[in-house]
Amino acid sequence: MGIIKVDNISFGYEDSTIKKTSSVEENEIFRDASFKTNENDFVIIIGENGSGKTTLLRLLHFELFPNKGKIFFDKYDSSSVDFTEIPKVRRKISMIYQDLKLLADRTVFDNIALPLNIAGMNKEEIKKKVNETAEKTGLTNLLGKKPQKISGGEQQKTAISRAIINNPEILLADEPTANIDPFETREIIKLLFDFASGGGSVIVATHDFSIIKEYSYKRIVQIRDKKLLDVKLK
Repeated sequence: MGIIKVDNISFGYEDSTIKKTSSVEENEIFRDASFKTNENDFVIIIGENGSGKTTLLRLLHFELFPNKGKIFFDKYDSSSVDFTEIPKVRRKISMIYQDLKLLADRTVFDNIALPLNIAGMNKEEIKKKVNETAEKTGLTNLLGKKPQKISGGEQQKTAISRAIINNPEILLADEPTANIDPFETREIIKLLFDFASGGGSVIVATHDFSIIKEYSYKRIVQIRDKKLLDVKLK
């Protein structure tokens, strides 16, 4: 439960900006990279800008697929997973995007409830689950507001609430503390730790070294030379 195995993957984007498409190998972001999470892991992914942090999360979320190698999660294998099974994977591996992807014309309540509505849950159960989740994340008094009327940290909490409402096994977060103040940063990190302490695993991609130095994490993995390397920071 909650374990992802990255087995010797290589991945590169094709360059569609030029007429003669360059080879995938020339644009490789990962080459023969391997990585495995443990149960109830809290992993920080670090690397230079453009090193592939967001790409890695998208690979783990089964949005992108390796050119070589495999990613394993539960009974699923990236090389053979059926397109119709992808939604099942994403109910167990939830993603918080850097741009949050909140619906601007909907309330905080509606944004949090979105996965439940898609799943066809009845209105009373949706209301109960949203209220319970909002209480955990400190959004109870903001459920009727639109995203543009709340702070950046509150928007991030909304995205986290939406991501955890279906009780996923793994939570992926792309730069979750970008563009928010230190107080809100501490609140966001606490929510991620709370999720991990409740039995889930968390994988955070960040370039914010302040949160790396201030908090104790189980693991730090660096993207370097197209590999995924466990590191220890002094």
